Amino acid sequence: MSSPLQTATRVGIFDSGVGGLSVLRALRSTLPDQHFHYIADSGHAPYGDRDGEHVIERSLKLTDHLVAQGAGLVVVACNTATAWAIEALRARHPGLPLVGIEPGVKPAAALSRNRRIGVLATPATLASQRFDRLVERHAQACEVVRVPCPGLAAAIERGEAGRHAADVLLDRYCSALRQADVDTVVLGCTHYPFVAERIAARLAPGVTLMDTAEAVARQALALHQRAGWQAFAKHSPAPDVLLQTTGDRHTLEHLALDGLGLHQPAEFVVV
Repeated sequence: MSSPLQTATRVGIFDSGVGGLSVLRALRSTLPDQHFHYIADSGHAPYGDRDGEHVIERSLKLTDHLVAQGAGLVVVACNTATAWAIEALRARHPGLPLVGIEPGVKPAAALSRNRRIGVLATPATLASQRFDRLVERHAQACEVVRVPCPGLAAAIERGEAGRHAADVLLDRYCSALRQADVDTVVLGCTHYPFVAERIAARLAPGVTLMDTAEAVARQALALHQRAGWQAFAKHSPAPDVLLQTTGDRHTLEHLALDGLGLHQPAEFVVV
């Protein structure tokens, strides 16, 4: 019986919405010869403001969909989905290589000079046991300032229409980080890199922002090479990126164009 990697035609990526495009950008740079299938679950977002049961249910359905469409490796490009659902996904698909994403607490703790790091993330990510274990393993010597950011991912998802709402929220959340005098800030949601400049402008000069998209891409590359590079080689005329969404396809198309330079149309799907 062949493994998923041996018969794969795509690398699958899913997120609660468009934020995972920041991970897709890193993946395309690291794996330039591959097909990708990205699905934004915008019709069921935001994950970060919902309970864990909802996140697990949606993550299972999206992964099932990606595998059915030919994904042989799946990247969970959502911190909240990784925190709550990655173990359930591994149990459902024991032969499938899975790459999750976690807030970059470990590199932030290693980089911080004053031992005070901030973490901007969704309430669900910060409330997860997985995040608690991450801090316990890698940042016991640091003060970790957790700043839950309800509403921020949803505002970013709306693009220009949500810009004012996002700026109001950024003023509030970044104020807590300034008061705590952190010197390193972890972007604990894949939506947040799209407003990284606006976050940096609200923090003290010299504060470092930590994004883990590149680390996720490196892990995907390692799994890819372990199985054999040929498994994902482009061998069909299909587009190198298939974009799908359970919400507004125009939002996904717009941010894919702005963030990745993709002129690819998006498909609406029911999953």
